[in-house]
Amino acid sequence: MKHFFIFTLIAAASALTACSQTATQSEPSKTSVKPLKEAATVYFTHDISPEGLQKAYKALGRSLEGKKVAVKISTGEAGNNHYLQPALIGPLVKSLNGDIVECNTAYGGSRQETSKHRQTIEEHGFNAIAKVVIMDEFAETEIPTPAGSKFLKKDLIGAAFTNYTGFVILNHFKGHQMGGFGGALKNLSIGVGSTSGKARIHTAGKTDDAGKLWANLPEQKDFIESMAEAAGAVVNYMGDRAVYISVMNNISIDCDCNGHPAKPEMADVGILASLDPVALDKACVDLVYASDPQKSASLRKRMEDMLGPHILDRAEELGYGTKNYKLVSLDGNEPPSTKRVD
Repeated sequence: MKHFFIFTLIAAASALTACSQTATQSEPSKTSVKPLKEAATVYFTHDISPEGLQKAYKALGRSLEGKKVAVKISTGEAGNNHYLQPALIGPLVKSLNGDIVECNTAYGGSRQETSKHRQTIEEHGFNAIAKVVIMDEFAETEIPTPAGSKFLKKDLIGAAFTNYTGFVILNHFKGHQMGGFGGALKNLSIGVGSTSGKARIHTAGKTDDAGKLWANLPEQKDFIESMAEAAGAVVNYMGDRAVYISVMNNISIDCDCNGHPAKPEMADVGILASLDPVALDKACVDLVYASDPQKSASLRKRMEDMLGPHILDRAEELGYGTKNYKLVSLDGNEPPSTKRVD
């Protein structure tokens, strides 16, 4: 299945414009392999609020105090209102004295050009809560991908990313038109990539020219594996200076980079946090499959059609995370079941 076919489908549907704790063992998905690492801890709360977000961060036990902190989010395409709202994330960002960081896109729309992107940032309210740095506004830089990478020798990222010494990878978990789902690994790969870096990932290394992106789309599996390689580059660069948090609300089948996203069908789930981005994404995917099968049917189909869960397999193979996790409730009760419901 060609990655180009995906774009055609998107264009037909809507314009693609940017882009007391108790534990339970995770249920294996249908594509699970034997875990390569000891189970990672993924914390969970039903409380989708500023307080719930700070509770999830604190549970991780990794202090970023004294560091220059980057909070990587998606600023959201103009016309999209599913992105993480400033009122939700503001208290956490302020408590860390963090900068919000983002990169320009490679797909036209309201965020490919810095001036338009800054206007969108202002309209979406992010300037009111923190300094916002567009990391590739002035320069880009390369960092090495993990050993065993097949498509990308280097990951091309916004150069300002390297100015920071602490990182909060703050993700809105939802579907994605091209990646199947968008969570931590998508935010780490496409999200940290410069405009040229995004073109490199989307074309599995064929070109860095955003103008030639759509003419050089690879097989879908190659694109998914390129995302895994790029995410691994960023994870390895940050090392133990990063935390990963995902909010499962406004769960559309479309990404926040889409200015005309489909209406969410699934109910909101909660906030999850981990020191392992692969385990974090796996837990989010499992919770989709554990939810009402009718309400999650569209998202399940989107993930499967786009080979989305394959990124978890490839990331684990590259050695920077594990799909094996234990889910720990921060709400003083049992965590939600991750058993698949069909």
